[in-house]
Amino acid sequence: MRTMDVLDDPTLRRQVLPSPVGELTLVASARGLRAVLWVEDGERRVVHATASGSVDTDEAERILDVAVAQLGEYFAGDRTEFDVPLDPQGTPFQLAVWTTLRTIPFGGTMSYGEQARTLGDVRKARAVGGANGRNPLSIFVPCHRVVGSNGRLTGFGGGLSAKAWLLDHERNVLAGR
Repeated sequence: MRTMDVLDDPTLRRQVLPSPVGELTLVASARGLRAVLWVEDGERRVVHATASGSVDTDEAERILDVAVAQLGEYFAGDRTEFDVPLDPQGTPFQLAVWTTLRTIPFGGTMSYGEQARTLGDVRKARAVGGANGRNPLSIFVPCHRVVGSNGRLTGFGGGLSAKAWLLDHERNVLAGR
């Protein structure tokens, strides 16, 4: 696997990783993992932040190595939580929504309405859905664990088959413990 600049941004590094749900491109800054891109994403989910101070590409490379190792453990069924540093870029509302996603337990699900209620306003379920759709850190920030109010699978950046695979994988890991 080779690491290279992303969109000519010298502050970001990327690494392509084959996975059971398709090829993933991980993007990191020196502060943390910035994005997990699906093949269909291209690089549109990568938000560039203003760099401050010196650029530490060695730290970005280290973060990518940790993220790749943790994803490997996740797919092998050996990891149920991630602790790689994250560097999401979004609005305050998006960041709040993405923080809520990280509270959904491994193997569990939450509806958009439940997520909106957790954020303090059940009427914001559509806005929550929109923010989830812009989540740049799939799997690490588990938007695949959000389902419709009827429990059915709804949109996902990697496609519904990937979402179903991730949920089944997590349930199978829990069942085997």
